[in-house]
Amino acid sequence: MELLSPVGCDVVPINSPTEAIQKLRAKETFHVLILDLRMPEMDGLDFLRMVRKFDQDIAVIILTGFPTLQTATDAIEYDVSAYMQKPFGGEDLKNTVDRVARKKGIIVRPEDELHVTIGQRIRMSRKTRNLTLKQMGRRTGLSVSLLSQIERAESSASISSLYKISTALEVPLAELFGDF
Repeated sequence: MELLSPVGCDVVPINSPTEAIQKLRAKETFHVLILDLRMPEMDGLDFLRMVRKFDQDIAVIILTGFPTLQTATDAIEYDVSAYMQKPFGGEDLKNTVDRVARKKGIIVRPEDELHVTIGQRIRMSRKTRNLTLKQMGRRTGLSVSLLSQIERAESSASISSLYKISTALEVPLAELFGDF
């Protein structure tokens, strides 16, 4: 809790798998579930199996001090976002949560929100003008892959790239930033 709260995460520590299942079933809003494979009351994979019956979307990070090929394989089967072996550092956990949140489209940092806004604005302007990514690539000199990553907020664009994009779209550069 002390580790993730300062970076913008609302952390709800729950020590009982039974209580966690009740909260998750009650449709409280949780985006990332961090669980240990060894828990009181039940095994972590049994817990995850129960969660997946009613929530296929929640991102799951598994922690374990006893990794095995079987638990790693089971984790993949239950669409686990990350599998971390103990011991690990605080920065490792923060980076893993950040990576998982971004992949799930969960905005944790204001910087990420800016990237999402820029990407949405670019995509909207491009689609309004009926331009494909390939056409944008020709107009800007940027790769289709980079343009796609910028639109999906997977990569931050340099000012130079944003200038090229705004010129190709014939929109003021500031318009790409929205209300930021």
